[in-house]
Amino acid sequence: MSHLLQKSPKRLTSLDAFRGIAIMGMILVNMAGLAEQTYPPLLHADWHGCTFADLVFPFFLFIVGVAMPFSLQKYTQGNQPRLILYWRILRRSAILFALGLFLNGFWNYDWSTIRLMGILQRISLAYLFAALAVLNLPRRGQWVLAILLLVGYWMAMSLIPVPGYGAGNLTREGNFGAYIDRFIIGTAHLYKGDNFNSMGDPEGLFSTIPAVVTVLLGYFTGEWLRNQPQKSYTSMNLVLMSLSSLVIGQVWDFWLPMNKKLWTSSYVLFTAGWALLVLAACYELIEVRQRKNWGKPFEIMGVNAIFAFIASVLLIKIMVKTHIGTGEDALTTYTWIYDHLFASWAGGMNGSFVFAVVTVGFWWGVLYGMYRLGWFLKI
Repeated sequence: MSHLLQKSPKRLTSLDAFRGIAIMGMILVNMAGLAEQTYPPLLHADWHGCTFADLVFPFFLFIVGVAMPFSLQKYTQGNQPRLILYWRILRRSAILFALGLFLNGFWNYDWSTIRLMGILQRISLAYLFAALAVLNLPRRGQWVLAILLLVGYWMAMSLIPVPGYGAGNLTREGNFGAYIDRFIIGTAHLYKGDNFNSMGDPEGLFSTIPAVVTVLLGYFTGEWLRNQPQKSYTSMNLVLMSLSSLVIGQVWDFWLPMNKKLWTSSYVLFTAGWALLVLAACYELIEVRQRKNWGKPFEIMGVNAIFAFIASVLLIKIMVKTHIGTGEDALTTYTWIYDHLFASWAGGMNGSFVFAVVTVGFWWGVLYGMYRLGWFLKI
């Protein structure tokens, strides 16, 4: 399933650093969100809106897109896709989807009710459809597709009536995406938290459509960077693209509010704008100014991001499903550690933050050991 990651001369170290920043952010958010008291930026927006926590997942999809021109280049001949490339794309997508199911079901697997969609499943499908698009459409066609998907999703969410709720209903229960997910997947396989079991899935099938555009925007960025000199004006152009995307996303928010759970079109552009800004900073410092030391800790996380994500989620599940002590009042392992080692001296909110930071440090240590041993795993 995995193999050694081969470095290439055209590999963007700045992209590895960006990926490391994203995985650190995801671990931080996942851990902090377990506590009852958490700093608001580390919590996902309850419905409409966008917090720091809501930036992390789209960053990953954007990064997947940026990396695609560099990875696909190795498997194309004369600008024509090879059969082996299609097999590689399908294989990678299938493995990611299967790993997502593995995480969702851990550790009491009930295949009659297991949640079918999730973070890795969305990455799998968005990557698959974006890759097929860039391999089979000319550049103009790719841009047209991205625009049609964003505008079409907006029109569908705004104009298609949902039985019992009408058209343009963006509530949890009445939005068109939740209706489609209920119709296709069924309530038994939808997300079990936050009352989504009858209202839709925060990584559902229908909202994966605009998520494909997040990957495509990353691909456009990566393809452009691949042909640019590593100069400061390249970084400035990234900043200009970032500001444009942020403004368009913010303006679109007036008609279609930013919403991570619905992955609205305004959310796609707004989060892509922030991704471009972070990438521009990493690119300027690492590729242009050759100041690589600051980014090394992030690069160490970035080259093993999938492992870090899967392992950290498994550890969280173990901590919330196991208990210390006996009886009905026995605390979960997570709660016991949080109460006794962090909240007891730092307080509730600070304790959850410190616990999350320590967890990030723990996983950085694990990945540093892998880095020193030359274990660079990818799917």
